Amino acid sequence: MVQFRLPREARPVTGREHAAPERAARPRRFVVYRFDPDTGGPPRLDTFVLDLDDCGPMVLDALLKIKNEMDATLSFRRSCREGICGSCAMNINGRNTLACTRRIDAYPGEIRVLPLPHRPVIRDLITDLSQFYRQYAVVEPWLQERTPPPPDRERLQRPADRARLVGLEECILCACCSTSCPSYWWNEARFLGPAALLAAYRWIEDSRDEATAQRLDALDDAYRLYRCHTIMNCTEACPKGLDPARAIAGVKRLLALRKL
Repeated sequence: MVQFRLPREARPVTGREHAAPERAARPRRFVVYRFDPDTGGPPRLDTFVLDLDDCGPMVLDALLKIKNEMDATLSFRRSCREGICGSCAMNINGRNTLACTRRIDAYPGEIRVLPLPHRPVIRDLITDLSQFYRQYAVVEPWLQERTPPPPDRERLQRPADRARLVGLEECILCACCSTSCPSYWWNEARFLGPAALLAAYRWIEDSRDEATAQRLDALDDAYRLYRCHTIMNCTEACPKGLDPARAIAGVKRLLALRKL
C-alpha cells in the first residue's frame, strides 16, 4: 500500500496556545497554521481560544480578532469580506472555502484553519498563486474578434446567448477548485486546472467571441485538458456554487463533436 507523507521539515509541530479571556461565555478553539520563512523552523499549529460573544459571526472575523488582539504577526489575505474578491481563500476544517462567507457556528467544535493545499506557503495562510495565474493567462480570457466591430455600437447579444454564460462568468479566481483537484496536484506544470478551463469554456460559449476554433485547438492536449478525470472535487469546493467539472465536460464534448 502506497503511503504519502510530508518531508519532516514540512510537518507542522504543536505551537503556542493562547488561552481564552477570563469569564469567556462561549469559548471556541481555533487551530491556525503558522509558518515564518525568516526563522527557518518547521511550520506549527497555534491554538487560539476566543469568546464568540465578543467576536463577529464569520471565520474571517475570528482571524481578524486574533490578529488585532492576540497575535499581530498572523498573516493572511483579505479584502472585500463579501465573497467577491476571493482573497481570503483557505482550507477550513478540511475544505477549501472563503473565510469571509463561512459562519463560525457552521462548525460544531474546534476549527482548523490551514492555507490552500499544494501551493508553496509564503507565510502563515498566504500561498503563492503565481502558477495558478499563469495558467489562467494561457487560455487568453478576453474577448477576441476577427472582424472590426460596427462603429458607435455595442457588441450586442441575444438574451438566449447571454443566458449561456450564467454559471461561467461568476468565477472570482479564489483557486479553491484547482487546489482541491488531485489531477492538478499531480500535473500542475501541464494541466491547466479547473479554474482556467472554466474560464476557457466561458469564452468558447460567448457568441461574440470569434476565436472558438483557435481556443479549442489550444486545449486539445493530453495534459492541458484531458488530465481531468472527473473527480468532482472542484465543483464540491467552489464557494460560488459553480460547476467547473461541467464546463470541462463541455470542452471535451465540443472537441469530440468536431472530430466526428
